[in-house]
Amino acid sequence: MSDIKATAEEQQALKTKLTQHLNFIYKEIELGQNTESLSDDLINIMGLDKSCYQPIAYQNHWSQQDVIMITYGDSIVKKEQKPLVSLQHFMDTYLGASVNSVHILPFFPYSSDDGFSVIDYSSVNEGLGDWHDIKEIAKHRRLMSDLVINHCSSRSAWFENFIKGEGIGHDYFYTAPADIDTLDVVRPRTSDLLRETQTGKGVQHVWCTFSHDQVDFDFRNPEVLKSFVSIIRLYLDMGVKIFRFDAVAFLWKKLGSSCINLPETHEVIRLLRTLIEHSHPDAVIITETNIPNTQNLTYFGNANEAHAIYNFSLPPLLINTLVTGSCLYLKRWLMSMPPAQNGTTYFNFIASHDGIGLRPAEGLLNDEEINSLVETMQEFGGKVSWRSTESGQPKPYEINIALYDALQGTTEGKDELGLQRFICAHAIMFALEGIPGVYIHSLLGTQNDYEKFENTQQNRSINRHRWDYQALQEKLADTDNHHHIVLAKLKGLLDIRIKQPAFHPNATQFTLHLGLQLFGFWRQSLDRKQSIFCVSNINNEEIVFAINSLNLIMSEDWIDLLTGATIDMELETLTLAPYQTMWISNCDMGVNNLH
Repeated sequence: MSDIKATAEEQQALKTKLTQHLNFIYKEIELGQNTESLSDDLINIMGLDKSCYQPIAYQNHWSQQDVIMITYGDSIVKKEQKPLVSLQHFMDTYLGASVNSVHILPFFPYSSDDGFSVIDYSSVNEGLGDWHDIKEIAKHRRLMSDLVINHCSSRSAWFENFIKGEGIGHDYFYTAPADIDTLDVVRPRTSDLLRETQTGKGVQHVWCTFSHDQVDFDFRNPEVLKSFVSIIRLYLDMGVKIFRFDAVAFLWKKLGSSCINLPETHEVIRLLRTLIEHSHPDAVIITETNIPNTQNLTYFGNANEAHAIYNFSLPPLLINTLVTGSCLYLKRWLMSMPPAQNGTTYFNFIASHDGIGLRPAEGLLNDEEINSLVETMQEFGGKVSWRSTESGQPKPYEINIALYDALQGTTEGKDELGLQRFICAHAIMFALEGIPGVYIHSLLGTQNDYEKFENTQQNRSINRHRWDYQALQEKLADTDNHHHIVLAKLKGLLDIRIKQPAFHPNATQFTLHLGLQLFGFWRQSLDRKQSIFCVSNINNEEIVFAINSLNLIMSEDWIDLLTGATIDMELETLTLAPYQTMWISNCDMGVNNLH
Protein backbone atom coordinates (compact mmCIF):
# COMPACT_ATOMS: atom_id res chain seq x y z
CA MET A 1 0.00 0.00 0.00
CA SER A 2 1.19 3.51 -0.79
CA ASP A 3 2.17 5.39 2.37
CA ILE A 4 1.42 8.74 0.78
CA LYS A 5 -1.72 10.06 2.39
CA ALA A 6 -4.01 12.33 0.44
CA THR A 7 -3.74 16.05 1.04
CA ALA A 8 -6.73 18.18 2.02
CA GLU A 9 -7.02 19.21 -1.62
CA GLU A 10 -7.00 15.57 -2.72
CA GLN A 11 -9.63 14.67 -0.12
CA GLN A 12 -11.84 17.41 -1.51
CA ALA A 13 -11.25 15.99 -4.99
CA LEU A 14 -12.37 12.60 -3.66
CA LYS A 15 -15.61 14.09 -2.36
CA THR A 16 -16.20 15.80 -5.69
CA LYS A 17 -15.61 12.53 -7.53
CA LEU A 18 -17.97 10.60 -5.26
CA THR A 19 -20.63 13.26 -5.69
CA GLN A 20 -20.33 12.93 -9.46
CA HIS A 21 -20.79 9.17 -9.18
CA LEU A 22 -23.85 9.64 -6.99
CA ASN A 23 -25.37 12.30 -9.24
CA PHE A 24 -25.27 9.81 -12.10
CA ILE A 25 -26.56 6.85 -10.10
CA TYR A 26 -29.47 8.71 -8.55
CA LYS A 27 -30.27 11.10 -11.39
CA GLU A 28 -33.80 9.71 -11.65
CA ILE A 29 -34.31 9.16 -7.91
CA GLU A 30 -35.57 11.68 -5.39
CA LEU A 31 -33.27 11.29 -2.38
CA GLY A 32 -33.91 12.30 1.19
CA GLN A 33 -30.51 14.02 1.26
CA ASN A 34 -28.32 15.75 -1.30
CA THR A 35 -25.49 13.82 -2.93
CA GLU A 36 -22.77 15.91 -1.27
CA SER A 37 -24.11 14.90 2.13
CA LEU A 38 -24.30 11.28 0.97
CA SER A 39 -20.66 11.53 -0.16
CA ASP A 40 -19.72 12.64 3.35
CA ASP A 41 -21.56 9.63 4.77
CA LEU A 42 -19.67 7.22 2.52
CA ILE A 43 -16.33 8.85 3.33
CA ASN A 44 -17.05 8.53 7.05
CA ILE A 45 -18.19 4.90 6.78
CA MET A 46 -14.97 3.99 4.95
CA GLY A 47 -12.87 5.96 7.43
CA LEU A 48 -11.49 8.12 4.65
CA ASP A 49 -11.95 11.21 6.78
CA LYS A 50 -9.16 9.84 9.01
CA SER A 51 -6.90 8.02 6.55
CA CYS A 52 -7.09 8.55 2.81
CA TYR A 53 -4.54 7.42 0.24
CA GLN A 54 -4.04 8.70 -3.26
CA PRO A 55 -4.17 5.75 -5.71
CA ILE A 56 -1.87 5.64 -8.72
CA ALA A 57 -3.77 5.28 -11.98
CA TYR A 58 -3.09 2.33 -14.32
CA GLN A 59 -0.96 0.51 -11.77
CA ASN A 60 -0.77 -3.29 -11.86
CA HIS A 61 -1.33 -4.87 -8.46
CA TRP A 62 -0.21 -8.32 -9.59
CA SER A 63 2.64 -10.25 -11.18
CA GLN A 64 3.37 -13.68 -12.63
CA GLN A 65 3.68 -14.94 -9.05
CA ASP A 66 -0.05 -14.51 -8.45
CA VAL A 67 -2.11 -17.69 -8.55
CA ILE A 68 -5.52 -17.93 -6.87
CA MET A 69 -6.97 -21.19 -5.57
CA ILE A 70 -10.78 -21.25 -5.54
CA THR A 71 -12.33 -23.22 -2.68
CA TYR A 72 -15.17 -23.48 -0.22
CA GLY A 73 -14.27 -22.99 3.40
CA ASP A 74 -15.21 -26.63 4.04
CA SER A 75 -13.89 -28.32 0.90
CA ILE A 76 -11.59 -30.16 3.33
CA VAL A 77 -12.89 -31.30 6.71
CA LYS A 78 -11.28 -33.03 9.67
CA LYS A 79 -12.99 -34.26 12.81
CA GLU A 80 -12.76 -31.92 15.77
CA GLN A 81 -11.06 -29.21 13.71
CA LYS A 82 -12.53 -26.05 12.24
CA PRO A 83 -12.64 -26.38 8.42
CA LEU A 84 -10.84 -23.04 7.94
CA VAL A 85 -7.99 -24.38 10.06
CA SER A 86 -7.91 -27.59 8.00
CA LEU A 87 -7.90 -25.52 4.82
CA GLN A 88 -4.94 -23.46 5.98
CA HIS A 89 -3.07 -26.62 6.99
CA PHE A 90 -3.70 -28.12 3.55
CA MET A 91 -2.46 -25.01 1.77
CA ASP A 92 0.67 -24.74 3.90
CA THR A 93 1.45 -28.46 3.62
CA TYR A 94 0.63 -29.22 0.01
CA LEU A 95 0.72 -25.92 -1.90
CA GLY A 96 3.46 -23.89 -0.24
CA ALA A 97 4.67 -21.04 -2.44
CA SER A 98 3.05 -22.48 -5.60
CA VAL A 99 -0.24 -20.70 -4.80
CA ASN A 100 -0.02 -17.32 -3.08
CA SER A 101 -3.73 -16.37 -3.04
CA VAL A 102 -6.98 -18.03 -2.08
CA HIS A 103 -10.59 -17.31 -2.93
CA ILE A 104 -12.72 -18.66 -0.10
CA LEU A 105 -16.26 -18.81 -1.43
CA PRO A 106 -18.92 -17.21 0.82
CA PHE A 107 -17.93 -18.05 4.36
CA PHE A 108 -20.91 -16.35 6.01
CA PRO A 109 -24.08 -17.81 7.55
CA TYR A 110 -26.39 -18.75 4.66
CA SER A 111 -29.65 -20.52 3.88
CA SER A 112 -29.13 -21.95 0.37
CA ASP A 113 -27.01 -22.00 -2.81
CA ASP A 114 -23.92 -23.18 -0.89
CA GLY A 115 -23.29 -19.76 0.60
CA PHE A 116 -24.61 -17.35 -2.00
CA SER A 117 -27.81 -16.74 -0.04
CA VAL A 118 -26.24 -14.77 2.80
CA ILE A 119 -28.07 -14.43 6.11
CA ASP A 120 -25.48 -12.22 7.84
CA TYR A 121 -22.68 -10.40 6.02
CA SER A 122 -20.91 -9.39 9.22
CA SER A 123 -20.09 -12.79 10.71
CA VAL A 124 -18.33 -16.01 9.76
CA ASN A 125 -20.33 -19.22 9.50
CA GLU A 126 -19.74 -20.94 12.85
CA GLY A 127 -19.49 -24.26 11.05
CA LEU A 128 -16.32 -23.01 9.33
CA GLY A 129 -14.58 -20.96 12.02
CA ASP A 130 -14.47 -17.30 12.93
CA TRP A 131 -12.88 -14.00 11.92
CA HIS A 132 -9.66 -14.97 13.68
CA ASP A 133 -9.30 -17.93 11.30
CA ILE A 134 -9.99 -15.70 8.31
CA LYS A 135 -7.38 -13.18 9.44
CA GLU A 136 -4.84 -15.96 9.96
CA ILE A 137 -5.31 -17.13 6.37
CA ALA A 138 -5.01 -13.53 5.18
CA LYS A 139 -1.63 -13.25 6.90
CA HIS A 140 -0.20 -16.02 4.73
CA ARG A 141 -2.02 -15.61 1.41
CA ARG A 142 -3.76 -12.87 -0.47
CA LEU A 143 -7.41 -13.35 0.44
CA MET A 144 -10.26 -13.04 -2.04
CA SER A 145 -13.81 -12.81 -0.72
CA ASP A 146 -17.23 -12.61 -2.29
CA LEU A 147 -19.32 -9.50 -1.98
CA VAL A 148 -22.77 -10.98 -2.65
CA ILE A 149 -24.15 -7.63 -3.66
CA ASN A 150 -27.25 -8.37 -5.76
CA HIS A 151 -29.30 -10.31 -3.22
CA CYS A 152 -29.39 -11.85 0.24
CA SER A 153 -31.21 -14.64 2.04
CA SER A 154 -34.94 -14.44 2.66
CA ARG A 155 -34.04 -15.55 6.21
CA SER A 156 -31.83 -12.52 6.85
CA ALA A 157 -32.74 -9.99 9.56
CA TRP A 158 -33.08 -7.40 6.81
CA PHE A 159 -35.75 -9.37 4.99
CA GLU A 160 -37.52 -10.25 8.23
CA ASN A 161 -37.76 -6.51 8.86
CA PHE A 162 -39.07 -6.08 5.32
CA ILE A 163 -41.84 -8.54 6.16
CA LYS A 164 -42.60 -6.71 9.43
CA GLY A 165 -42.43 -3.35 7.66
CA GLU A 166 -40.09 -1.74 10.17
CA GLY A 167 -36.44 -1.68 11.21
CA ILE A 168 -33.20 -1.79 9.20
CA GLY A 169 -33.89 -3.52 5.91
CA HIS A 170 -37.62 -2.81 5.73
CA ASP A 171 -37.03 -0.81 2.53
CA TYR A 172 -33.96 -2.64 1.17
CA PHE A 173 -35.66 -4.90 -1.37
CA TYR A 174 -36.87 -4.42 -4.93
CA THR A 175 -40.56 -4.98 -5.52
CA ALA A 176 -42.71 -4.69 -8.62
CA PRO A 177 -46.40 -4.92 -9.54
CA ALA A 178 -47.54 -8.53 -9.97
CA ASP A 179 -48.77 -7.89 -13.50
CA ILE A 180 -45.64 -6.12 -14.76
CA ASP A 181 -44.35 -7.21 -18.17
CA THR A 182 -40.99 -8.90 -17.52
CA LEU A 183 -40.52 -10.33 -21.00
CA ASP A 184 -37.36 -8.29 -21.63
CA VAL A 185 -35.73 -9.18 -18.30
CA VAL A 186 -32.59 -11.29 -18.78
CA ARG A 187 -32.17 -14.01 -16.16
CA PRO A 188 -30.04 -17.12 -15.61
CA ARG A 189 -32.93 -19.13 -14.12
CA THR A 190 -36.34 -20.48 -15.12
CA SER A 191 -38.14 -19.90 -11.78
CA ASP A 192 -40.76 -17.16 -11.41
CA LEU A 193 -39.12 -13.75 -11.19
CA LEU A 194 -41.48 -12.34 -8.55
CA ARG A 195 -42.03 -13.83 -5.11
CA GLU A 196 -45.37 -13.08 -3.48
CA THR A 197 -44.71 -12.10 0.13
CA GLN A 198 -47.18 -11.16 2.84
CA THR A 199 -45.84 -8.14 4.76
CA GLY A 200 -47.04 -5.70 7.39
CA LYS A 201 -47.84 -3.38 4.51
CA GLY A 202 -49.81 -5.96 2.57
CA VAL A 203 -48.86 -8.35 -0.20
CA GLN A 204 -45.59 -7.40 -1.93
CA HIS A 205 -44.01 -9.01 -4.97
CA VAL A 206 -40.26 -9.24 -4.41
CA TRP A 207 -37.79 -9.41 -7.28
CA CYS A 208 -35.75 -12.66 -7.25
CA THR A 209 -33.24 -12.93 -10.08
CA PHE A 210 -31.93 -16.31 -8.93
CA SER A 211 -34.28 -18.06 -6.51
CA HIS A 212 -37.08 -17.22 -4.10
CA ASP A 213 -34.66 -17.61 -1.22
CA GLN A 214 -32.38 -14.98 -2.81
CA VAL A 215 -34.21 -11.66 -2.62
CA ASP A 216 -32.83 -8.78 -4.66
CA PHE A 217 -31.73 -5.48 -3.15
CA ASP A 218 -33.09 -2.12 -4.26
CA PHE A 219 -30.06 0.12 -4.77
CA ARG A 220 -32.35 3.04 -5.53
CA ASN A 221 -32.36 3.34 -1.74
CA PRO A 222 -28.99 4.87 -0.74
CA GLU A 223 -29.24 3.11 2.63
CA VAL A 224 -28.54 -0.14 0.77
CA LEU A 225 -25.39 1.41 -0.70
CA LYS A 226 -24.29 2.62 2.74
CA SER A 227 -24.76 -0.85 4.20
CA PHE A 228 -22.55 -2.39 1.54
CA VAL A 229 -19.87 0.23 1.98
CA SER A 230 -19.89 -0.68 5.67
CA ILE A 231 -19.51 -4.34 4.74
CA ILE A 232 -16.57 -3.53 2.45
CA ARG A 233 -14.92 -1.61 5.29
CA LEU A 234 -15.30 -4.64 7.56
CA TYR A 235 -13.83 -7.04 5.01
CA LEU A 236 -10.82 -4.80 4.44
CA ASP A 237 -10.24 -4.73 8.18
CA MET A 238 -10.39 -8.54 8.26
CA GLY A 239 -7.66 -8.86 5.63
CA VAL A 240 -9.57 -9.15 2.36
CA LYS A 241 -7.49 -7.83 -0.54
CA ILE A 242 -9.54 -9.05 -3.52
CA PHE A 243 -13.30 -8.47 -3.81
CA ARG A 244 -15.36 -10.68 -6.08
CA PHE A 245 -18.52 -8.76 -6.96
CA ASP A 246 -20.97 -11.63 -7.31
CA ALA A 247 -23.74 -11.40 -9.95
CA VAL A 248 -23.15 -7.66 -10.12
CA ALA A 249 -24.49 -7.34 -13.68
CA PHE A 250 -28.04 -7.64 -12.30
CA LEU A 251 -27.63 -5.03 -9.55
CA TRP A 252 -29.72 -2.15 -10.94
CA LYS A 253 -33.30 -2.79 -12.02
CA LYS A 254 -35.43 -0.60 -14.24
CA LEU A 255 -38.88 -1.71 -15.31
CA GLY A 256 -39.22 -1.97 -19.07
CA SER A 257 -35.52 -2.80 -19.51
CA SER A 258 -33.43 -5.99 -19.60
CA CYS A 259 -32.34 -5.26 -15.99
CA ILE A 260 -28.79 -6.35 -16.80
CA ASN A 261 -25.64 -4.30 -17.46
CA LEU A 262 -27.51 -1.03 -16.90
CA PRO A 263 -25.46 2.21 -16.79
CA GLU A 264 -26.25 2.67 -13.10
CA THR A 265 -24.71 -0.74 -12.37
CA HIS A 266 -21.44 0.31 -14.00
CA GLU A 267 -21.49 3.57 -12.06
CA VAL A 268 -22.00 1.80 -8.72
CA ILE A 269 -18.92 -0.30 -9.48
CA ARG A 270 -16.94 2.86 -10.28
CA LEU A 271 -18.06 4.43 -7.03
CA LEU A 272 -17.11 1.38 -4.94
CA ARG A 273 -13.74 1.22 -6.67
CA THR A 274 -13.15 4.89 -5.84
CA LEU A 275 -13.87 4.20 -2.18
CA ILE A 276 -11.81 1.00 -2.00
CA GLU A 277 -8.70 2.29 -3.75
CA HIS A 278 -8.59 5.43 -1.60
CA SER A 279 -8.64 3.18 1.46
CA HIS A 280 -6.38 0.36 0.20
CA PRO A 281 -4.68 1.26 -3.11
CA ASP A 282 -3.50 -2.34 -3.53
CA ALA A 283 -6.97 -3.89 -3.16
CA VAL A 284 -8.51 -5.43 -6.28
CA ILE A 285 -12.08 -5.76 -7.61
CA ILE A 286 -13.04 -8.70 -9.82
CA THR A 287 -16.50 -8.63 -11.39
CA GLU A 288 -18.35 -11.94 -11.78
CA THR A 289 -20.46 -11.35 -14.86
CA ASN A 290 -21.40 -14.63 -16.53
CA ILE A 291 -22.62 -13.02 -19.75
CA PRO A 292 -21.65 -12.93 -23.44
CA ASN A 293 -18.02 -11.96 -24.02
CA THR A 294 -18.55 -8.51 -25.55
CA GLN A 295 -20.74 -7.48 -22.60
CA ASN A 296 -18.26 -8.89 -20.10
CA LEU A 297 -15.44 -6.73 -21.49
CA THR A 298 -17.36 -3.54 -20.70
CA TYR A 299 -16.76 -4.09 -16.97
CA PHE A 300 -13.17 -2.90 -17.38
CA GLY A 301 -14.60 0.56 -18.08
CA ASN A 302 -11.65 2.83 -18.79
CA ALA A 303 -9.55 1.12 -16.12
CA ASN A 304 -11.94 2.67 -13.60
CA GLU A 305 -14.33 -0.24 -12.93
CA ALA A 306 -13.14 -3.79 -12.35
CA HIS A 307 -9.42 -4.37 -12.01
CA ALA A 308 -10.07 -7.84 -13.41
CA ILE A 309 -12.93 -9.64 -15.11
CA TYR A 310 -13.65 -13.34 -15.20
CA ASN A 311 -12.65 -14.78 -18.56
CA PHE A 312 -15.91 -16.69 -18.76
CA SER A 313 -15.52 -17.66 -22.41
CA LEU A 314 -12.33 -19.62 -21.74
CA PRO A 315 -13.83 -22.73 -20.04
CA PRO A 316 -16.36 -23.71 -22.74
CA LEU A 317 -13.98 -22.84 -25.58
CA LEU A 318 -10.97 -24.66 -24.14
CA ILE A 319 -12.96 -27.74 -23.19
CA ASN A 320 -14.59 -27.73 -26.63
CA THR A 321 -11.11 -27.53 -28.18
CA LEU A 322 -9.83 -30.55 -26.28
CA VAL A 323 -12.84 -32.78 -26.87
CA THR A 324 -13.12 -31.94 -30.59
CA GLY A 325 -9.39 -31.83 -31.40
CA SER A 326 -9.79 -28.48 -33.17
CA CYS A 327 -8.75 -25.08 -31.83
CA LEU A 328 -10.66 -23.11 -34.48
CA TYR A 329 -13.06 -21.37 -32.11
CA LEU A 330 -10.56 -20.93 -29.28
CA LYS A 331 -8.05 -19.34 -31.65
CA ARG A 332 -10.65 -17.02 -33.18
CA TRP A 333 -11.69 -15.86 -29.72
CA LEU A 334 -8.13 -15.33 -28.47
CA MET A 335 -7.30 -13.23 -31.52
CA SER A 336 -10.34 -11.04 -30.85
CA MET A 337 -9.53 -10.38 -27.19
CA PRO A 338 -8.07 -6.90 -26.59
CA PRO A 339 -4.90 -6.70 -24.50
CA ALA A 340 -5.78 -5.59 -20.99
CA GLN A 341 -4.38 -2.13 -20.38
CA ASN A 342 -2.21 -1.51 -17.34
CA GLY A 343 -4.30 -1.45 -14.18
CA THR A 344 -6.57 -4.18 -15.55
CA THR A 345 -6.19 -7.88 -16.28
CA TYR A 346 -8.12 -11.04 -17.01
CA PHE A 347 -8.99 -13.64 -14.40
CA ASN A 348 -8.54 -16.98 -16.16
CA PHE A 349 -10.14 -20.20 -15.00
CA ILE A 350 -11.46 -23.42 -16.52
CA ALA A 351 -13.24 -24.87 -13.49
CA SER A 352 -15.01 -23.41 -10.51
CA HIS A 353 -17.73 -24.12 -7.94
CA ASP A 354 -20.22 -23.34 -10.69
CA GLY A 355 -20.36 -25.21 -13.95
CA ILE A 356 -19.16 -24.51 -17.47
CA GLY A 357 -21.16 -21.43 -18.42
CA LEU A 358 -22.57 -21.50 -21.94
CA ARG A 359 -23.84 -17.92 -22.26
CA PRO A 360 -20.26 -16.65 -22.65
CA ALA A 361 -19.90 -19.04 -25.58
CA GLU A 362 -22.90 -17.58 -27.40
CA GLY A 363 -21.72 -15.90 -30.56
CA LEU A 364 -18.43 -17.80 -30.32
CA LEU A 365 -19.70 -21.36 -30.68
CA ASN A 366 -22.66 -22.05 -32.93
CA ASP A 367 -25.70 -23.95 -31.67
CA GLU A 368 -24.46 -27.19 -33.22
CA GLU A 369 -21.13 -26.93 -31.41
CA ILE A 370 -22.83 -26.08 -28.10
CA ASN A 371 -25.27 -28.97 -28.43
CA SER A 372 -22.42 -31.37 -29.25
CA LEU A 373 -20.46 -30.14 -26.22
CA VAL A 374 -23.51 -30.58 -23.98
CA GLU A 375 -24.11 -34.12 -25.26
CA THR A 376 -20.46 -35.08 -24.77
CA MET A 377 -20.42 -33.77 -21.20
CA GLN A 378 -23.63 -35.68 -20.45
CA GLU A 379 -21.97 -38.87 -21.72
CA PHE A 380 -19.16 -38.21 -19.21
CA GLY A 381 -21.68 -37.94 -16.35
CA GLY A 382 -22.38 -34.21 -16.45
CA LYS A 383 -25.68 -32.45 -15.76
CA VAL A 384 -27.21 -29.48 -17.56
CA SER A 385 -28.79 -26.37 -16.01
CA TRP A 386 -31.25 -24.38 -18.10
CA ARG A 387 -32.44 -20.82 -18.53
CA SER A 388 -35.38 -19.25 -20.31
CA THR A 389 -34.79 -17.25 -23.47
CA GLU A 390 -36.57 -13.99 -24.26
CA SER A 391 -39.23 -16.05 -26.03
CA GLY A 392 -39.67 -18.28 -22.98
CA GLN A 393 -37.92 -21.28 -24.51
CA PRO A 394 -35.48 -23.34 -22.38
CA LYS A 395 -31.82 -23.13 -23.39
CA PRO A 396 -28.75 -24.76 -21.84
CA TYR A 397 -27.17 -22.25 -19.46
CA GLU A 398 -24.49 -24.28 -17.74
CA ILE A 399 -22.87 -27.72 -17.80
CA ASN A 400 -22.28 -29.16 -14.34
CA ILE A 401 -19.37 -31.59 -14.23
CA ALA A 402 -15.99 -32.07 -12.56
CA LEU A 403 -13.28 -30.93 -14.96
CA TYR A 404 -11.31 -34.14 -14.50
CA ASP A 405 -14.29 -36.12 -15.79
CA ALA A 406 -15.10 -33.55 -18.48
CA LEU A 407 -11.74 -34.27 -20.13
CA GLN A 408 -11.77 -38.07 -19.89
CA GLY A 409 -12.40 -38.38 -23.61
CA THR A 410 -13.41 -36.68 -26.83
CA THR A 411 -16.61 -36.41 -28.83
CA GLU A 412 -15.82 -39.98 -29.91
CA GLY A 413 -16.03 -41.23 -26.31
CA LYS A 414 -13.77 -41.95 -23.36
CA ASP A 415 -10.15 -42.96 -23.90
CA GLU A 416 -6.88 -43.50 -22.01
CA LEU A 417 -5.59 -39.95 -22.46
CA GLY A 418 -7.73 -38.17 -19.85
CA LEU A 419 -4.83 -37.25 -17.55
CA GLN A 420 -2.76 -35.84 -20.41
CA ARG A 421 -5.76 -33.88 -21.71
CA PHE A 422 -6.43 -32.51 -18.21
CA ILE A 423 -2.83 -31.36 -17.72
CA CYS A 424 -2.80 -29.84 -21.22
CA ALA A 425 -5.85 -27.72 -20.35
CA HIS A 426 -4.03 -26.26 -17.36
CA ALA A 427 -0.76 -25.76 -19.22
CA ILE A 428 -2.68 -23.58 -21.69
CA MET A 429 -4.61 -21.68 -19.00
CA PHE A 430 -1.55 -21.04 -16.79
CA ALA A 431 0.31 -19.46 -19.73
CA LEU A 432 -2.40 -17.11 -20.99
CA GLU A 433 -2.47 -13.37 -20.39
CA GLY A 434 -4.10 -12.80 -16.99
CA ILE A 435 -4.12 -14.21 -13.46
CA PRO A 436 -4.87 -17.94 -13.21
CA GLY A 437 -7.55 -19.18 -10.85
CA VAL A 438 -7.48 -22.92 -10.19
CA TYR A 439 -10.29 -24.76 -8.44
CA ILE A 440 -9.24 -26.91 -5.49
CA HIS A 441 -10.96 -29.91 -7.07
CA SER A 442 -8.87 -29.45 -10.21
CA LEU A 443 -5.68 -29.38 -8.13
CA LEU A 444 -6.82 -32.64 -6.54
CA GLY A 445 -8.26 -34.29 -9.63
CA THR A 446 -11.61 -34.72 -7.88
CA GLN A 447 -14.26 -36.54 -9.90
CA ASN A 448 -18.04 -36.20 -10.13
CA ASP A 449 -19.72 -36.44 -6.74
CA TYR A 450 -22.89 -38.35 -7.59
CA GLU A 451 -23.71 -39.02 -3.94
CA LYS A 452 -23.81 -35.33 -3.12
CA PHE A 453 -25.90 -34.68 -6.20
CA GLU A 454 -28.40 -37.36 -5.14
CA ASN A 455 -28.60 -35.88 -1.65
CA THR A 456 -29.18 -32.29 -2.76
CA GLN A 457 -30.76 -32.77 -6.19
CA GLN A 458 -28.78 -29.66 -7.18
CA ASN A 459 -26.80 -30.02 -10.40
CA ARG A 460 -23.91 -27.92 -9.14
CA SER A 461 -23.34 -30.28 -6.21
CA ILE A 462 -21.70 -32.73 -8.60
CA ASN A 463 -18.58 -30.54 -8.57
CA ARG A 464 -18.64 -29.48 -4.92
CA HIS A 465 -17.14 -32.51 -3.21
CA ARG A 466 -16.17 -32.30 0.44
CA TRP A 467 -12.94 -34.18 1.21
CA ASP A 468 -12.26 -35.94 4.49
CA TYR A 469 -8.76 -34.65 5.22
CA GLN A 470 -7.39 -37.97 6.45
CA ALA A 471 -8.69 -39.82 3.39
CA LEU A 472 -7.27 -37.11 1.15
CA GLN A 473 -3.87 -37.30 2.85
CA GLU A 474 -3.78 -41.04 2.25
CA LYS A 475 -4.50 -40.58 -1.45
CA LEU A 476 -1.92 -37.81 -1.81
CA ALA A 477 0.69 -40.02 -0.12
CA ASP A 478 0.15 -42.75 -2.75
CA THR A 479 2.42 -41.87 -5.68
CA ASP A 480 0.43 -44.14 -8.01
CA ASN A 481 -2.88 -42.47 -7.18
CA HIS A 482 -4.19 -40.03 -9.78
CA HIS A 483 -4.91 -37.42 -7.08
CA HIS A 484 -1.21 -37.39 -6.15
CA ILE A 485 -0.16 -37.30 -9.81
CA VAL A 486 -2.50 -34.43 -10.69
CA LEU A 487 -1.40 -32.27 -7.76
CA ALA A 488 2.27 -32.92 -8.47
CA LYS A 489 1.95 -32.08 -12.16
CA LEU A 490 -0.13 -28.93 -11.65
CA LYS A 491 2.21 -27.71 -8.91
CA GLY A 492 5.12 -28.38 -11.25
CA LEU A 493 3.51 -26.21 -13.93
CA LEU A 494 2.82 -23.44 -11.42
CA ASP A 495 6.33 -23.54 -9.96
CA ILE A 496 7.68 -22.88 -13.44
CA ARG A 497 5.06 -20.28 -14.32
CA ILE A 498 5.66 -18.05 -11.31
CA LYS A 499 9.34 -17.63 -12.25
CA GLN A 500 8.71 -16.40 -15.80
CA PRO A 501 8.52 -12.62 -16.42
CA ALA A 502 6.88 -13.39 -19.78
CA PHE A 503 3.92 -14.81 -17.86
CA HIS A 504 3.20 -11.52 -16.13
CA PRO A 505 -0.58 -11.01 -16.44
CA ASN A 506 0.00 -7.93 -18.62
CA ALA A 507 2.88 -9.28 -20.72
CA THR A 508 2.45 -9.15 -24.49
CA GLN A 509 0.50 -11.97 -26.13
CA PHE A 510 0.08 -12.89 -29.78
CA THR A 511 -1.79 -15.86 -31.23
CA LEU A 512 0.24 -18.23 -33.40
CA HIS A 513 -1.07 -19.78 -36.62
CA LEU A 514 -0.10 -23.44 -36.48
CA GLY A 515 -3.17 -25.11 -37.96
CA LEU A 516 -6.17 -26.45 -36.07
CA GLN A 517 -4.51 -29.33 -34.17
CA LEU A 518 -1.82 -27.17 -32.57
CA PHE A 519 -2.82 -24.29 -30.33
CA GLY A 520 -0.11 -21.73 -29.73
CA PHE A 521 0.58 -18.21 -28.57
CA TRP A 522 3.63 -16.09 -27.85
CA ARG A 523 4.29 -14.18 -24.64
CA GLN A 524 6.93 -11.49 -24.15
CA SER A 525 7.94 -9.96 -20.81
CA LEU A 526 7.29 -6.29 -20.13
CA ASP A 527 11.02 -5.55 -20.41
CA ARG A 528 11.11 -7.54 -23.71
CA LYS A 529 13.96 -9.72 -22.48
CA GLN A 530 12.07 -13.01 -22.29
CA SER A 531 9.96 -14.68 -24.96
CA ILE A 532 7.97 -17.87 -24.47
CA PHE A 533 6.30 -19.77 -27.30
CA CYS A 534 3.47 -21.81 -25.79
CA VAL A 535 2.49 -24.68 -28.10
CA SER A 536 0.02 -27.46 -27.26
CA ASN A 537 -1.02 -30.51 -29.22
CA ILE A 538 -4.77 -30.49 -28.61
CA ASN A 539 -5.24 -33.73 -30.54
CA ASN A 540 -5.15 -37.41 -29.56
CA GLU A 541 -2.43 -38.21 -32.09
CA GLU A 542 1.26 -37.31 -32.27
CA ILE A 543 2.02 -34.21 -34.32
CA VAL A 544 5.24 -33.24 -36.08
CA PHE A 545 5.61 -29.57 -37.01
CA ALA A 546 8.28 -27.34 -38.52
CA ILE A 547 10.47 -25.41 -36.11
CA ASN A 548 10.58 -22.45 -38.49
CA SER A 549 6.81 -22.02 -38.05
CA LEU A 550 7.62 -20.45 -34.67
CA ASN A 551 10.08 -17.89 -36.09
CA LEU A 552 12.58 -18.49 -33.29
CA ILE A 553 15.58 -16.15 -33.40
CA MET A 554 18.41 -18.40 -34.59
CA SER A 555 21.11 -16.55 -32.65
CA GLU A 556 19.52 -17.30 -29.27
CA ASP A 557 19.42 -20.51 -27.25
CA TRP A 558 15.95 -21.94 -26.70
CA ILE A 559 14.76 -24.38 -24.06
CA ASP A 560 11.49 -26.14 -23.28
CA LEU A 561 10.77 -25.02 -19.73
CA LEU A 562 8.56 -28.06 -19.12
CA THR A 563 11.15 -30.74 -19.91
CA GLY A 564 14.43 -28.86 -19.62
CA ALA A 565 15.31 -29.99 -23.15
CA THR A 566 17.33 -27.64 -25.35
CA ILE A 567 15.79 -26.96 -28.75
CA ASP A 568 18.21 -28.10 -31.43
CA MET A 569 17.95 -25.36 -34.04
CA GLU A 570 19.59 -27.61 -36.63
CA LEU A 571 16.57 -29.88 -36.59
CA GLU A 572 13.78 -29.07 -39.01
CA THR A 573 10.90 -30.37 -36.92
CA LEU A 574 9.60 -30.84 -33.39
CA THR A 575 7.35 -33.67 -32.25
CA LEU A 576 4.54 -33.32 -29.72
CA ALA A 577 2.88 -36.33 -28.13
CA PRO A 578 -0.91 -36.26 -27.76
CA TYR A 579 -1.85 -33.33 -25.50
CA GLN A 580 1.78 -32.41 -24.84
CA THR A 581 2.62 -28.74 -24.25
CA MET A 582 5.91 -26.95 -24.76
CA TRP A 583 6.87 -23.63 -23.19
CA ILE A 584 9.82 -22.70 -25.42
CA SER A 585 11.82 -19.86 -23.87
CA ASN A 586 15.00 -17.95 -24.62
CA CYS A 587 15.66 -17.60 -20.86
CA ASP A 588 16.15 -20.43 -18.39
CA MET A 589 14.14 -19.03 -15.47
CA GLY A 590 13.51 -22.38 -13.80
CA VAL A 591 12.66 -25.65 -15.52
CA ASN A 592 11.25 -28.99 -14.55
CA ASN A 593 10.84 -32.39 -16.13
CA LEU A 594 7.08 -32.84 -16.22
CA HIS A 595 6.85 -35.48 -18.95
